[in-house]
Amino acid sequence: MLLALALLLLGWYWRRSGRLARLLGTRARHRGWKMVLRVLVGGLLLAAALGPSLGVSQSTVRTAGKDVWLLVDVSRSMDAPDVVPSRLLRTQAELRELVAQFPADRLGVVAFGAEAVVQCPLTYDQEAVLTFLGTLRTGLLPPGPTTLRAPLELVLARLSAAPALARPAAATPPRATALVIVSDGEDFGENLEPTLRALARTGARVYPVGVGTAVGSKIPKASGGFIVDGRGQAVQTRLREAPLLQLAAQTGGQYFALNNQANGFEPLLRALQAMQGPAEQVRTVAVADNRYRYPLAAALLLLALDVVLTVTVIRP
Repeated sequence: MLLALALLLLGWYWRRSGRLARLLGTRARHRGWKMVLRVLVGGLLLAAALGPSLGVSQSTVRTAGKDVWLLVDVSRSMDAPDVVPSRLLRTQAELRELVAQFPADRLGVVAFGAEAVVQCPLTYDQEAVLTFLGTLRTGLLPPGPTTLRAPLELVLARLSAAPALARPAAATPPRATALVIVSDGEDFGENLEPTLRALARTGARVYPVGVGTAVGSKIPKASGGFIVDGRGQAVQTRLREAPLLQLAAQTGGQYFALNNQANGFEPLLRALQAMQGPAEQVRTVAVADNRYRYPLAAALLLLALDVVLTVTVIRP
């Protein structure tokens, strides 16, 4: 289709340039050279716009030694469409944007519902984190009441085990740790006080993101219709902010909202970037080497040649 359109445009250009050539009394071969030049210029400009990458280069990035855990609710209520297109799909899209802002910090992913599992341990590999974020879906874990204690204790166990596995404190400075919890806040009926006190002692900060609305919506089923309760009534799921606010208040974190009107990930990103680790570190990361300058320079040279040929052709 694109090839056919390009051929039509070239045919139109040839006829138009032919009319102008007859008026100016120029030869057909001049038109041919100019058309070849302009096709080459167009192709080179397109190549430059696409940003060709050849190989990788090393870039130095400064980091404050942060570890960011992404705890994502995958209970069935996250299928609710009160946040378009659904709570979970919107969460995944925003988390992908967030991950891209931390190229030199470690990130990990925990999925939770009735229980919790580490989907991706802490890693510097952004592509791995993005891959695991893409696999999150409701139904990933067994059904049951959503638990927040399980993912918090899972991360707490990792924090407690880290000093024993690390090198001496003089060689490895402690890292700032943040827990980003994205959930609709439903079904948290457990006592979180002991877990939150233990987290506070580690210095970790919890940043809950409440996704959903106070009005809420019904929960669609993949087979059609909606999830119903024991009385056969469609379940109405709503955002419950109270337990999420408690998490932020007791760990020195901050609560953010995510819905169709407010995107809490923007201030969340600023809060995470403002966290300062005990010691600044320098990391070298591999980035794609964009070579757009070469086709752009070639296109400019050919344009200059085109101007010279045009002046030569139409000179009396």
